[in-house]
Amino acid sequence: MLQTATAPRSRVGARLAPLWVAAFLQGVGFWVPVEKLFLTGIGFDAASIGLMAAAYAAMTPLAEVVSGVLADRWSRRGVLMVAGVALAVSVFIGAVSQNVATYIVAALILGIYFAMYSGTVEAIVYDVVLEETGDSAEYERRIGRVRFVESIALVGSALAGGWIAAALSPRATYFLTLPFALLYLVALTRLREPKLHQTAERTALRDHLRVTYRAITNRGRLIPIAAATVMAAMILQAMFEFGPLWLITLKTEAGYYGPFWALLVGTLGIGGLLANRIHLERPLPLAIVVLTMLAACVTMTTSRSLAALTAAMTALTFLLVVIEIHLSRLLHDAVPSTIRTGVASGISAVSWMLFTPFALAFGAVSKHAGVYVSGWMITAAVALGGAALVWVQRHADALR
Repeated sequence: MLQTATAPRSRVGARLAPLWVAAFLQGVGFWVPVEKLFLTGIGFDAASIGLMAAAYAAMTPLAEVVSGVLADRWSRRGVLMVAGVALAVSVFIGAVSQNVATYIVAALILGIYFAMYSGTVEAIVYDVVLEETGDSAEYERRIGRVRFVESIALVGSALAGGWIAAALSPRATYFLTLPFALLYLVALTRLREPKLHQTAERTALRDHLRVTYRAITNRGRLIPIAAATVMAAMILQAMFEFGPLWLITLKTEAGYYGPFWALLVGTLGIGGLLANRIHLERPLPLAIVVLTMLAACVTMTTSRSLAALTAAMTALTFLLVVIEIHLSRLLHDAVPSTIRTGVASGISAVSWMLFTPFALAFGAVSKHAGVYVSGWMITAAVALGGAALVWVQRHADALR
């Protein structure tokens, strides 16, 4: 019996191994921890940083719709390879940028990468687990491992990126990232993608889009999941995009940016490993999580202590990662494989559309009133996200 139960799990690990390697390689970004320093050197200020974030946030929803349809109707591995090409091109343009306009082009192409990568990895992991084990019980653990591998790369490259920027220059971090983006494409050639989404009879594109749209809008059980997912994704993106602005406000030394960013991205891995141990379907753990997030937000809007701010941001991002994985499981349980990536991409597109005005407003408020005032926008978003999570928990029976 033990051998019978262990064999499918072993096959899952073997099939996902190339994806783990690819996830590590795409997670290497030496430029990420020092990006804001690089941007200030080529003419950016808080408002133009917000404009840049809004620009790729506006691009991403369009690409999300395309990526979801391509992944469900063509190839999920192929979509991940398109993501890799977009990542390499974006990093190269960023490396040679000398002004705001050129770098915004790099950011727009990076938005294509985000759209193609997000949702597709989750769908591959979910379907591999389903093909090999017959149910989704292993999903949270397996996607958690993917997130952990990504975080190892993100943490390592964050620490190395700060050192490279100090020893060479922030621009050098972009050029040294390029080989890893290209190796990511090589790793994906070894991935055997699942075929569950290709087992059903192929429908016309118009019908496929109609079914995907109706799955998002007409299924009552998806509404609370979608609302909570949108809010969690938007807040998480805001943390990664604007968190370093607190360091700039406090005139933090350049050497701190690497460790700070390493802590933030490290939550992706720790959150992935612990997501299935924090039972958000239960009222007490959910209440503790929501109250902890609100406490972290209050710290971000009031404290001038670098240590307290770092701890608050780390705690908030960790809990957001846990929430996203929990909601991802509920979402994939609720829809068939033939439209799985399309539904996930559609919901992700909504989160990017919401992030666009949020980023513009956050950047404008930060420029004129300071980041501590604009931090209340994150607090309000967390309060709304917490309410959406409570909504999901109260509809738990209908979601099963």
